Amino acid sequence: MNNMEIGLFGNPNTGKTSLFNMLTGSYEYVGNWSGVTVEKKVGAMRKHKEDLLIDLPGIYTLNPLSKDEAVATEYLLNGSFQAILNIVDASQMLRNLQLTIQLLEFGAPVVIGLNMMDVARSQGIHINHETLSKRLGVPVQEIVARTGKGCQELGDFLAHPKLKPSAITIDYGPEVEAAIQEMSKLLPKENNINPRWLAIQLLEGNFVVKNKVGNHEQIEKIINRTESIIQEKSLRQYIFKQRQALIQSILDECITIKDKHHKTLTEFIDPIVTNRYLGLLIFLGFMFLIFKLTFDWLGTPISDLLDKFFSGPLTDWTEKGLTLVGASTFIKDVVVQGIIGGVGGVLVFVPQIFILFFFISLLEDSGYMSRIAMVMDRIMELVGLNGKAFIPLIIGFGCNVPAIMSARTIEQPKERLLTILLTPLMSCSARLTVYSLFVAAFFKSHQALIVLSFYVLGVVVAIILAKIFSFFIKSEGSLFVVELPPYRVPQFRTLMRSTWDKGKGFVRKAGTFILGGTIMIWLLSNLGPGGFNVSADHSFLSIVCRWIAPIFIPLGFGTWQAAASLITGFLAKEIVVSSMNVIYFVPNGGSLQQVISHVFTPLSAYSFMAFILLYVPCLATVATIQKETSWRKWMYFSIGYGLVVAYIVSFVIYQGGQLLGIGG
Repeated sequence: MNNMEIGLFGNPNTGKTSLFNMLTGSYEYVGNWSGVTVEKKVGAMRKHKEDLLIDLPGIYTLNPLSKDEAVATEYLLNGSFQAILNIVDASQMLRNLQLTIQLLEFGAPVVIGLNMMDVARSQGIHINHETLSKRLGVPVQEIVARTGKGCQELGDFLAHPKLKPSAITIDYGPEVEAAIQEMSKLLPKENNINPRWLAIQLLEGNFVVKNKVGNHEQIEKIINRTESIIQEKSLRQYIFKQRQALIQSILDECITIKDKHHKTLTEFIDPIVTNRYLGLLIFLGFMFLIFKLTFDWLGTPISDLLDKFFSGPLTDWTEKGLTLVGASTFIKDVVVQGIIGGVGGVLVFVPQIFILFFFISLLEDSGYMSRIAMVMDRIMELVGLNGKAFIPLIIGFGCNVPAIMSARTIEQPKERLLTILLTPLMSCSARLTVYSLFVAAFFKSHQALIVLSFYVLGVVVAIILAKIFSFFIKSEGSLFVVELPPYRVPQFRTLMRSTWDKGKGFVRKAGTFILGGTIMIWLLSNLGPGGFNVSADHSFLSIVCRWIAPIFIPLGFGTWQAAASLITGFLAKEIVVSSMNVIYFVPNGGSLQQVISHVFTPLSAYSFMAFILLYVPCLATVATIQKETSWRKWMYFSIGYGLVVAYIVSFVIYQGGQLLGIGG
């Protein structure tokens, strides 16, 4: 079967994205927690390159609850696929097969990848996959997606030219079957979609299918009549129970469990890390340890070596090389002061960024992050949200853009909007460059603790604002359900790829936004009313920013240089550091840390970092806010409230510190 398109379906946290990576040879972000895939991804099959695999968001049912879940059902209705690949967690068969049955009822060719066989065996679960295949009427292949075991054989099943449509039929009882038959005759026969499947989905209340079919008065009457006949709370619940009975009968035949009382590692650890009181302290402890490794023990020494290389040998070699080729003074200044001074001043923090991302990837792939969402659920409930809203906030520690996009997993529209508006307050990796610079200059003995305080500050401010905003953005109550995957030992290859995936954007920015922004700042700081190559204090940049600078005097950093750095930070937060390198004109052999130590005090430095944390989101983030909310008003609101909150918090920090005598 050539030129196939295959849809990849599965529950959240079943290893769907890992399988996608194995079968396509490409790499998508992998996390051992829900919400990783929020829109479909496309990849060419590794062995059969003419075939495409479509990775869809994780869903428990084809009847969607959230924006991202609707993507999967819409794909079934409108996609041009020829087969379905359904990944099933072998250790959670009873729950996973609910989706499988719905996919089999659709009637397309289906192949099942029985994943996490290693986890199932460790729990004493033994599955006869041949019997399972016979009962479901489709091929079943045992796999371990994380290691690739069985994945190639699964790919061969999909490429088989005689892959047949699934043909499972469940007897839902006389009343429901009569309704299905009656509705099937009334439903349109388009796109070769099985009318029986459409009827069942309509009986379950699937709004995507209802929108596809359109308003049909006679069908509505059939649904209401059937609902009144059955002895259940809803047709959806009734149909679920009928499927569950079939699934249980299949599992009784296919599965044997040895040592039912065997306690897994997950069962030992979870009572501790999800404890109401200990859970949050353990999370803060982990973050402190990560920052200690990032700044004190591993990252800073490497960054210091890079800094010396950029300001010393690289600058000297570049100047000599430009002199040899006869470059003008202007070109020399642009390259040495602008590009090496500005972009190099940011690149020195690359080791710290990658070390931080490595450890965050470690927490994600181990399965720990889902526990944090569960622990935070109790706190989030107090402010009108639930623990699922905390997942985008955690993702925001890496970058606010994918974090805002991941809010699609939140079912309640008002809760989703609140989460989108609050996510920019999370301390993304771009802000880390500013922290790294200032903590090295002013808080050398307590770098990890100071950086941790900003991550905590962002979360605390977000929670307070969530409560305030909830008075104006009313939302209905929602139930928080999160997948708690088993703990796993992360694979080194996966960690490396995940770390690179998170960090490559930072490196890419150095050659685009940061380079462009740095050259612009260099030109503006060298161009003035008197012509070119004026001193920075008499440049156009200085003239404009002197009008703005007095606003920041109560915050402790009322200089035009600080104001200029904040303005450029709207493009990308990394440009704050590169701007400072250019504006303060760090001499050869010197460092920006030494220069700013004479301009700021520890208190004003802390106030400045707090302002960087909370003020306007970067350009990419505000564009994503507009896209996800579909309303420019919310984009402007996020910019406005960010400025106000940043000013208030920095004002309290600086003026409070002065009152307490912490002015040094």
